[in-house]
Amino acid sequence: MTKRTKIIATLGPASSTEEAIERLILAGTDVFRLNFSHGTQQEQVARAELVRRIAARHNRYVALLGDLQGPKIRIQEFASGFVQLEPGQDFCLDTQLAADAGDSSQVGVLYRDLPKDCEPGSLLLLDDGRLEMEVQSVDGNRINCRVVTGGKLSNNKGINLAGGGLSAPALTEKDRSDLTCAAQAQLDYLAISFPKSADDMREAREQAIAAGFAGRLIAKIERSESVASEEAMDAIILASDAVMVARGDLGVEIGDAQLVGIQKRLILRARQLNRIVIVATQMMESMIESALPTRAEVFDVANAVLDGTDAVMLSAETAVGAHPHKVVDAMARVIRGAERERITQQSQHRLDRVFDSADETIAMAAMYAANHMKDIKALVSLTESGTTPLLMSRIRSGLPIFALSTQQSTLRRCALLRGVQPVEFEGCDTMADTIRLAFSQLCEKGHLQPGDRVIVTIGDQIGESGRTNTLKILTIG
Repeated sequence: MTKRTKIIATLGPASSTEEAIERLILAGTDVFRLNFSHGTQQEQVARAELVRRIAARHNRYVALLGDLQGPKIRIQEFASGFVQLEPGQDFCLDTQLAADAGDSSQVGVLYRDLPKDCEPGSLLLLDDGRLEMEVQSVDGNRINCRVVTGGKLSNNKGINLAGGGLSAPALTEKDRSDLTCAAQAQLDYLAISFPKSADDMREAREQAIAAGFAGRLIAKIERSESVASEEAMDAIILASDAVMVARGDLGVEIGDAQLVGIQKRLILRARQLNRIVIVATQMMESMIESALPTRAEVFDVANAVLDGTDAVMLSAETAVGAHPHKVVDAMARVIRGAERERITQQSQHRLDRVFDSADETIAMAAMYAANHMKDIKALVSLTESGTTPLLMSRIRSGLPIFALSTQQSTLRRCALLRGVQPVEFEGCDTMADTIRLAFSQLCEKGHLQPGDRVIVTIGDQIGESGRTNTLKILTIG
């Protein structure tokens, strides 16, 4: 059984050799994440080239996703490496303290504007919310706090402001440099960290275009402002090509109790608004060391699949974990198990929608026919831009969608779409000959066989983007 939900694996020290990448691809990885928070640009470019070389060897289309660091707000370092903080004690965050001069009473902060974003009563959350500090006063560059929830605090841990409100921009100077690197490496997707609003994503798109980046932009949903209302959520989804439910920082800012509902709403709205959606953070965290996932992790991945996410993402599990390919193996098993449930193959069609374009109309008609006509084996979409397979993949179905394209960039991007299998294809001059050749190649590859009834979407102007206007129901042979 071919899985429909895609797997994103993060490359890192444990998974950047040729052998490791090959094992990850063979285990079921569809997209590799290059995390610009770690490593040099030269290392990321080398990893991208290696992935493409190995994927080509196995006739696989694997997408590359660059992840910008963004304005991660962190403390600096302690002279002893860490301190133990007790509830009720005073502690100071100082934006001008020397980088390694932290002690049990104070520590430096990298983000110089943090004092402007705080006021007495603000609650600061450190180390993914494990420690809590209430601001007592702000004195110039010093934020005087009282520890509410104590514990061990070590070097370079992140800081969040409960309820959001940090004014840091979505793109830093480092991000702009990394964006240029992503353009030169021809990455397929680029994730923007900590955008607060649709305006942040529009600014990122302007910067990306100026840098020559031709891929798609992903909004990492990790600020409370981005999900503060349905209007804010819809706006940032529509300003992006995809959204990532980045549950680490988002969970710290809005609280774990709200996170479950927000994840489900983001998945639903992204699909309704024809955008890709990814669920990330600690999906199989225990497998950084363990050879098997916990039952809770199995249910977490399965629930994201049942809700309709396009992809689930692995971070440290594959970047620094003990056995990266085993994590992908385990995740693929869970995905296939969840996808056996009928809910993943049933659709509430958009019966109340009016469509503006021919390609969306054709895509929705194709999915309605696929889900209601007997004996349909697959959908075959002849596409230049990948838009029609994207639209088709927004509707639940148990059938494979084959995206046939002449464009390498389109094929790689389709690797992230739920239920879509990219297939390289050179068309003919006429529609009839193009369809005939498509069937022949799909049969040769073992995807289909003579006698199969399939739905085909194609444009009557072969080879032109945005021209899908024809739906055919045909029997091969």
